[in-house]
Amino acid sequence: MIGADAIIKCLEAEGVTTVFGYPGVAITPFYNSILDSHIRTILIRTEQNAAHAASGVSRLTGKPGVCAVTSGPGATNVITGIATAFADSIPLICITGQVNSELLGSDVFQEADITGAVESFVKYSYLVKDAAEIPRIFKEAFYIANSGRKGPVLIDIPIDVQNAPVTKFKYPEEVALRTYKPTVKGHAVQIKKVISELKKAKRPLICAGGGVLLSEAEGELRAFAERHRIPVVSTMMGIGVMPTDHPLYFRMVGNNGKAYANRAMNESDVLVMVGARVADRAVNQPDLITKDKVLIHMDVDPAEIGKNAGPTIPLVGDAKHIFGDLEKEDFTCSCEEWLETLNTYRRELKRRRSPNPDYVDPAEFIERLTDRMQEDSVYVADVGQNQIWSCGYAKVKERAKFLTSGGMGTMGYSIPAAMGAKIAAPERQVVAVCGDGSFQMSMMELATMRQHDVPVKIVVLKNNYLGMVRQYQHFTYKDNYSVVDLSGSPDLEKLASAYDLPFLRLENMDKCDEVIDAFLKDDASVLMECLIDPMDLV
Repeated sequence: MIGADAIIKCLEAEGVTTVFGYPGVAITPFYNSILDSHIRTILIRTEQNAAHAASGVSRLTGKPGVCAVTSGPGATNVITGIATAFADSIPLICITGQVNSELLGSDVFQEADITGAVESFVKYSYLVKDAAEIPRIFKEAFYIANSGRKGPVLIDIPIDVQNAPVTKFKYPEEVALRTYKPTVKGHAVQIKKVISELKKAKRPLICAGGGVLLSEAEGELRAFAERHRIPVVSTMMGIGVMPTDHPLYFRMVGNNGKAYANRAMNESDVLVMVGARVADRAVNQPDLITKDKVLIHMDVDPAEIGKNAGPTIPLVGDAKHIFGDLEKEDFTCSCEEWLETLNTYRRELKRRRSPNPDYVDPAEFIERLTDRMQEDSVYVADVGQNQIWSCGYAKVKERAKFLTSGGMGTMGYSIPAAMGAKIAAPERQVVAVCGDGSFQMSMMELATMRQHDVPVKIVVLKNNYLGMVRQYQHFTYKDNYSVVDLSGSPDLEKLASAYDLPFLRLENMDKCDEVIDAFLKDDASVLMECLIDPMDLV
């Protein structure tokens, strides 16, 4: 056995079934050894998307997705995918090949200090110097990635270490890290304080972030909210904690959220922030969520509590455990009047759009699309105006998933993440929705879909602009547009034909339902182009 064989045995021990990547000389021992394994390899077309695809696997399975790329440009290309996962606390294992150990630091061909380069974008990183250490390192890496506040771990392995003999292989059964012991169970005293405040509350509100989904606590949160009749809002990454049509769910908060959701945040007297960073996209004025109210901040990462807003009651722990403990407490909330007020706000503050009838209305299109999607479907939104329309109008059903890049806002995320999601859950319907700008950042992955038979359905909302930046320039620079015109974009019908994909075009809303039904009718890949008014605003 050599080091590369040991890596494969570690991945098998962790139940890994798929590795996304792009080979080069420095990672070839790994890819040679994987041929003797049942692990499926997916040749991605650019390394950044290997991490995005692994993210899609992680978000469907709850286990770290795995990608493996070569040294130098292969490693540096994957950084954006790693940073995207880090910003949203997605557990990944990123394996990079490296030049010979004795050549490190001598600027040889395709050498890059990748552990140094990703320092601010990983939860932890390893440079493997001894092949005998591979089992321990991989056991620790998987544990670190998927415990506490989850995130990506990078393992950099020189080619000589991959080729070095391993005389004895034993995969550890347990991990013992003296300096890493994340708090999972909430402190009993703090939980009592939370109960005390909720008992007194007249206008309680739960704001759920992505941490609720990462801890798989949406069922516990929903049961708690229903039992005590407490309304719920979410951040962008928290979309899916409640079905969109749930009477207690008042949609997304933030700059691009619903006006009634933001008003609920401002007027609550007890605000429970759970699994959310209180970052600017959700809360652009932190003082508003501490003024004249009790702020309870629950998070598995103690560094996030108090970072942007000082809580009245901090509570460190995993959301699933905390809501489990809260359910054991017998208390009642009296907030029916508050719910009536919020329902009034929902009716009165609902935005009225005036779409151009000559084009597809993206808001109504997304509503109709998601209404027809399967109960356990996966909707992957890209970044740009398409993301804001998706967040505002997608109907997320009881068992459905909504995925997007929130913290980093990485264009080109949707197609590779959707591929990862489809590979992880082949029985589920997976739809990627992107703009014509973000589509062109990952359209090369149509070849990956074709080669590996990954039937993802893709919607391109085409307005011939980088829409979000154009909208910003519209308001800030009085229509003085700069570097946002997408003239020169490919003919998508011809592109679909080049990749042997069925193609549909929707030019306005006249045949919307008919085209959507054709788009969703079976499990095959389809590319649909929707023509959007270039001047439409989110």
